[in-house]
Amino acid sequence: MPITQLNHYSVRTLDVEATAKFYTEVLGFTVGPRPPFPFPGVWLYNGSHDQSSNAVVHVIGVDVGNDKGLVDYMGDRALDSLKGSGSLDHIAFLATGLSEMTTRLSTNGVNFTQREVPSAGLHQVFVTDPSGIVVELNYQAHEYVRPAA
Repeated sequence: MPITQLNHYSVRTLDVEATAKFYTEVLGFTVGPRPPFPFPGVWLYNGSHDQSSNAVVHVIGVDVGNDKGLVDYMGDRALDSLKGSGSLDHIAFLATGLSEMTTRLSTNGVNFTQREVPSAGLHQVFVTDPSGIVVELNYQAHEYVRPAA
């Protein structure tokens, strides 16, 4: 059976609130239904909440004082490993509304970089979430308007 699409990615974090805030207020996802796992967390949706496949970011909370539920369910991880993305360089999304996104990023004080992909017709925006994971947003190149000199 072939793989048809990326379903979701998970972020294990000590700060569920900051991570959820980044993905909702900055990137525009919404908090939706999440199974009753034995550890804290939120599922962040891109689209309607009636399909779990729209829960594209699963935030997994680490409760340092009470991590038994998480460890029993998903295994243990060293706390110092919860920064950045290791060998995974970045996660990428297709997007629309480039000017609205760059305004939102600036309004929220989020640093970002932009670049064009030669010959691909894409304009990319890169941001880093509170856990140090790089998120790439890909827009059609025609959405980019060069600032006046």
